[in-house]
Formats: sequence, C-alpha cells, structure tokens
Amino acid sequence: MINFTFKQLRYFEALARHGHFGRAAEDCAISQPALSMQIKELEEALGTPLFERSARQVRLTGFGETFAVRVREILRALDELGELARASRDGLVGRLRIGVIPTIAPYLLPRIIGDLSRAHAGLDLRVRETLTARLIQELAEGRLDTAIVALPVSEPSLTEVRLFSEDFVLVRPSADAGKPVPNRETLREMRLLLLEEGHCFRDQALSFCKLQSALPRELLDGSSLSTLVQMVGAGIGVTLIPEMAMPVELRSAPVSVARFNSPRPTRTIGMVWRKTSPLAEQLLQIAEIVRGAAETLRRQQGILTA
Repeated sequence: MINFTFKQLRYFEALARHGHFGRAAEDCAISQPALSMQIKELEEALGTPLFERSARQVRLTGFGETFAVRVREILRALDELGELARASRDGLVGRLRIGVIPTIAPYLLPRIIGDLSRAHAGLDLRVRETLTARLIQELAEGRLDTAIVALPVSEPSLTEVRLFSEDFVLVRPSADAGKPVPNRETLREMRLLLLEEGHCFRDQALSFCKLQSALPRELLDGSSLSTLVQMVGAGIGVTLIPEMAMPVELRSAPVSVARFNSPRPTRTIGMVWRKTSPLAEQLLQIAEIVRGAAETLRRQQGILTA
C-alpha cells in the first residue's frame, strides 16, 4: 500500500503550480528544505519521479502531469468537505477566499470588507485580485470560494448571480470639456487608450466601439485605469472607465468626464462560484451584502443606474 499525506499533496500541488521551490515554499508557509524533503518522500512513496529538476527550473514529468490532475480533484473534494462542515453551522465563520477583478477591487473592495466584517465577525476574509481568466481557473481548482467579475463568464460549472450594472464614461483632456460627446463611430477615429490584453474591461470597450482585437496604431495600452487617466491628463488620448472608478481616478489628473448618449456602454457585475460548493446558500447571503455595499457606494456617488 502506498502511504502519503494530504499535506504532501498540497505541497506537490503548490510546486506544480509555481514551478519553483522557493515560491512554492512561501505559498505553503514552510521552509524550502522542508518542502524539498516532503516532495522527495512523496516521490519515494510513489516509486517514480514527479518533477524534472534543473538549476533554474522545476518541471513536471509525464507521470507528474497526470498525477497533478488527480491531486487537484482530491484537494478540491477535501476542501468541499470542510466547506460542508462550515455550511452546517449557524452563520458563516472561518476562511472565505474571494477573488475580485482589478477594475472593481480598488473602488468597491474596502466597503465590501467593512460590511462583511460587521455582518460576520467570525469570517476570515482572504482576497485575491487578478484577471478574470485566472479567477475562473482558481475557482475551478478549488483555490477560491467565489469571485466578483463582469458577467457573463459562460462557464457551465459555475453559478452566476447578478449584482448590478454600471455605465462607462468617457475621460478626455480638460480642454475638451463642453465639446460634443463622440458616438462610437467618432470614437473609433480617436486615439483610444485601453487596458492591456487580458482585462475583460478592454474587451467590453472594444465591443462598444466595434473594434477588433487586432488594434490599429492609434490605440494604446495601459496596465491600470490610473495609468490610463494620467495618460489622458497628459494629452495622449481618451479612455473609458467604469462609473465606480470616477471618485478615485479623476481627482489627480486634469481631465473632464462625459456621458455617452444612448446606447451607452455598460457592464454587468456579478458573483460566481462552483455549482458543487456546499457554501452556495451562504454565498447567496454574501452576494446580498456585496450588492448592498455597491448600492451604498453608488448612492454616495450619485449614480442612479439600477
């Protein structure tokens, strides 16, 4: 009989994911020598190597790749057993791993954290901010419990719950204040600043302008909404940002804001989680708190769109 521990499987999964002993050890909160020893013991128990090791890189063997798929399934099932126990208690306590996309996190997250802490004092909130594709992957692998993203994600294994919708606004240099608001056809002729590849907000802006992903020279990329707004303030071009970002991003750049005429560009924000999650009922409660936090923020900003 082959003997190994769940702890060794978690260490293996971390090393398979990071491909680096130092980063995997940091992720697991253990020393690198301790991680190496556990991986070595796991390989000895299995009787076959899991990794190819070189001076600079750690790579899964063929068996290691097959083993990794099954290990992730086992660890996800193990996590769901813990979630099942948590779901049977009164209230939501313990760890909640929540992902948020970068075009939401800086603006809504502080209020969400405050509201969740007041509603569930025993909640240990762990936040992960990254792009939608990575969040969906980590949800599928059981490394997140839920995520706040732009809908739809169209992933059959996930439940989607709508939270709210918001418009995009046009940000242009302050000298352009009072000029006619361009329509989508006119906007296509302007130097449009967008987030770099991978951001769903970029794809939504391109869709509104009816532009293809193969971009013309006049479109420039930025790494964050803050960068885009500062570039607009420097006279480089124009950009689109979501309404909730206005109070934060517009206070330190010489820019003006204009609202588009109908049809306005918009996005729908929602929460997603695995359909198999035992925390589904509790996550619906969390979604109501997030929705309330967003409504309060939007009311304070004078944004009335439902």
